[in-house]
Amino acid sequence: MYSVQIRDHIMIAHSLPHEFFGPAQKMHGATYVVDAIFTSKNLDPHNVVLDMGKAHEIVKEVLSPLNYQNLDEHPEMKGDITTTEYLAKYIHDKLKEKSAPFFQGKIKITLGESHVAWASYEG
Repeated sequence: MYSVQIRDHIMIAHSLPHEFFGPAQKMHGATYVVDAIFTSKNLDPHNVVLDMGKAHEIVKEVLSPLNYQNLDEHPEMKGDITTTEYLAKYIHDKLKEKSAPFFQGKIKITLGESHVAWASYEG
């Protein structure tokens, strides 16, 4: 199995409006380290999983509309509980859509919320 990993980050604000989340029910910020791992069983005709420059470009393109945003007000997320796991799947799905014309492998998104806590989605 081959893989290419691209790392970036986003800063967001949100609340998690349910008593389950304790103090995180209130508005707070998070800075996520975002790791996007593109995996394939085979290399393409150029002997790459995908072009790293193109991968970096689409990661930036997907993350840009989220950066410095309040997810409670984001049109696609309004009314959702925007946990780290939820956001990992959201980013995954957007990357899968953007990369479909040139990449058919698997994508795994890991969001580092702090130096001790991460959440991922792979599809």
